Amino acid sequence: MYVYLNDQFVESEKATLHISDLAIQRGYGIFDFFRVRDHVLLYVDDHLDRFLISASIMHLTAPGTKEQLLCIIHDLLQKNSLPDSGIRMILTGGYSPDAYQPVTPNFIVIQSPLVIADSSVPKSISIITHEFVRDIPEAKTINYTIGIWLLKKIKEQQADDVLYHSNGIVTEFPRCNFFIVTQDNTIITPDKNALKGVTRKRILELVGSSFTIKEAPVTFDDIREAKEAFLTSSTKRIQAIVKIDGQAVGNGIPGKITSELLHRLLETEKEFVLLNKQKH
Repeated sequence: MYVYLNDQFVESEKATLHISDLAIQRGYGIFDFFRVRDHVLLYVDDHLDRFLISASIMHLTAPGTKEQLLCIIHDLLQKNSLPDSGIRMILTGGYSPDAYQPVTPNFIVIQSPLVIADSSVPKSISIITHEFVRDIPEAKTINYTIGIWLLKKIKEQQADDVLYHSNGIVTEFPRCNFFIVTQDNTIITPDKNALKGVTRKRILELVGSSFTIKEAPVTFDDIREAKEAFLTSSTKRIQAIVKIDGQAVGNGIPGKITSELLHRLLETEKEFVLLNKQKH
């Protein structure tokens, strides 16, 4: 397997960074991740846009234009020849002379095998909550300290993930976005202190006669009154949240709207792949 590191393709086991990099010294850097399905880059424009926005927010010099980054990714795909995979782009703070000041970033692109089954039945999960807001939540940084630190607590409480909140308003998961479905079939996702996920964007673009979708604050009271809740991400697509802090959500089973959204999300993905294969 090859990776891309600072203007060259190298074998993954030979790719190295110096210990002075701010990603190592201070955990300073950004990344983005997207899937490749049947050689098609899923929603790559959205991911590249977000990557460049994150770089700007974090005062890191972009490693190239959107078009240049796309060329690098296509070249890496040709070298590795993996039809189904995940692509991770990382931009670090660089080799800082004082272990604090960002300098010329190091840019890394990694491809790993990844196959996700097309199940139209949402997985049921249980979650806990934790009071926390990520530093600079608009950027997709490499700092996952709290999420990783909470893994022990998640396991101890026999849960699957943790939902962040602040002052009674929920925000996001460490790696996913959060949605509820109200009693009148309004789908709501938190509007602040949450990363703008690409799968989240796909859901917001859906239009249905049986529901409406919007961005707005979501409180614990809203969750208690909701009939459904679910999370979204590029790798998990949609998972039904049936229990929060030990309390059942709605009827405690995946709801009809969650199931419908997963079905439509799968269809959207398949159509995107088919359309882009025809283009090439």
